[in-house]
Amino acid sequence: MRRRGISIFALALPVLAGIAYLALAGAPASFWATNTLALALSIALIIAVPAFDNRKVQRALTIALIAVLFIPLISGPALNGIARWLPLGGFILHSGALVLPSLVVLAARDEDYAPPILLAALLAASLQPDAATGLAMMLAAAGLHNATGDWRLVPVVGIAFFASMVAGLRGELPAQPFVERILVQLAMETPFAAFGLALALLVGFFLIAHAIAAPKAVRHALAGSLFGFSLAALVSNYPSVLIGYGAAPVLGYGLALTLARQTSSG
Repeated sequence: MRRRGISIFALALPVLAGIAYLALAGAPASFWATNTLALALSIALIIAVPAFDNRKVQRALTIALIAVLFIPLISGPALNGIARWLPLGGFILHSGALVLPSLVVLAARDEDYAPPILLAALLAASLQPDAATGLAMMLAAAGLHNATGDWRLVPVVGIAFFASMVAGLRGELPAQPFVERILVQLAMETPFAAFGLALALLVGFFLIAHAIAAPKAVRHALAGSLFGFSLAALVSNYPSVLIGYGAAPVLGYGLALTLARQTSSG
């Protein structure tokens, strides 16, 4: 249970800090209620789902998640030619934030196919276009290379960098209140609150990178993806993952932390 506890804390700290921000900043009650429900579901996943190391199951799940990344291109909704959201009942989920964290974990656990898995995710991000998912994938590949030394990841990082720049030029939308550029806007209005939110996010990042019960390659790749999403939110109009309104990143990192654990023999 202690192994799960660290993963839960790494996710819950920034999400709870974000929920407090949403409540105090006057966001609609449905915003923080949605994030609370997503956190509860994520914690249930981390607690209930056992660790596994079945290679066939991992690869089948990888293929399924890659397919999910491409669904918005077919299903919509689309805005100004940009399609990066999954319609799910009354919710619209950001596909990259929902799927990429788990794909990064599965790539890190499958060293033979890690580069093509990441490049497939990058293709979806480029077509949507979604610079945030591209940056998250780029820094996940950089983290994975740092952990493994696999030279094949170097060109992946370079390709992802240029693809993200192109996507950023084509895919920017107006910032949504309580969702995007939260730290930038809050720093201008309430610097201490911005510092608290940033600190909670950083603690979560370092716990993922160094403390969760997972191999180094998984930890560094997953932490790299979180850094990439957060960097995109600082430099452009992309979701502030975990600390802003949005169920997709909370569920995405909840599932990723569930998949990150290996069995004791793994």
